[in-house]
Amino acid sequence: MSTQPLEAAIESTRRVLAAVSKEQLDLSTPCKSWKVSELVNHIVGGQYFFAACVKGDPPSEGPDFSAGDFVSAFDEASAACLAAFGEEGAMTKTLTLPFGQMPGAAFAGLAATDTFTHGWDLAKATGQATDLAPELAVGLLAGAKQSIQPAFRGEEGKAPFTAELPAPDGASNADRLAAFLGRAV
Repeated sequence: MSTQPLEAAIESTRRVLAAVSKEQLDLSTPCKSWKVSELVNHIVGGQYFFAACVKGDPPSEGPDFSAGDFVSAFDEASAACLAAFGEEGAMTKTLTLPFGQMPGAAFAGLAATDTFTHGWDLAKATGQATDLAPELAVGLLAGAKQSIQPAFRGEEGKAPFTAELPAPDGASNADRLAAFLGRAV
């Protein structure tokens, strides 16, 4: 299994992050419980979370990445994440995660989907184009449709995903993924 989808998700989200200004940090996001600053912290911190889980380390609470150079922080965090997934055996071993056990390759897919989708959230919140990495979005949507069970859906903040929402006719692949994951597009 390759880290290519995760690398592409990181690249896509980095482009979005690089276009976020400090003045936009208080804006609302499609994740109703988060402002842009909190979403930035989740995106950067998520990369450290993924790396820690792959290495078998306990996840830790990070600093307020949005208060500083969050693009550089994301670069550092995503490099750590990719290095962890790139270690010998990382994709084939069973990982013990805060929410259960999962094969490393499946967790890499989850990391790619999380990274990409929160990049979409950030683009939507800051008025950027949401037609992100069309080919990657198709693959992530196919994977999400196979792996997201109805039991994973519920109220925001209490379940990993909210109910699937309709995507408008002609929606981009990224918008269709976002709608499947419960975002209003």
